[in-house]
Amino acid sequence: MPFVLDTSITMAWCFEDETNDLTEAVLGRLKGDSTVVPSLWRYEVTNVLIVGQRRGRLTESQAIRFLTLLRRLPIGTDDAEPDPKVLLAVADRHGLSAYDAAYLELAQRKGLEVATQDEHLRSATLKSGLAVAVG
Repeated sequence: MPFVLDTSITMAWCFEDETNDLTEAVLGRLKGDSTVVPSLWRYEVTNVLIVGQRRGRLTESQAIRFLTLLRRLPIGTDDAEPDPKVLLAVADRHGLSAYDAAYLELAQRKGLEVATQDEHLRSATLKSGLAVAVG
């Protein structure tokens, strides 16, 4: 069954020191499942790579290689623009950033579980009656 993938899981695949059992299990799930992300995911991933380069955690060629590998995974982008009023309400209700609210709104709209390491998003997902992916 498809699930919503957030950046905290995605970027752990890039940086070995951030990988754990959860992130590896979610990656393993992609052998049989697909995932969907909000359009802002592309910008978040790219921004983490830029910051990683600036901090010397990876080179530009490593960043490009990681992006190439991501394109090979069954990650679909939901290009529907969520209503800003809905994002505002979701963020306010759960104390989330607008970015995290976009992941939760997508999960709510599609009735999907969320794969995240972010405790605030995890808690909000559960409070919304949705499942949190465990791999």
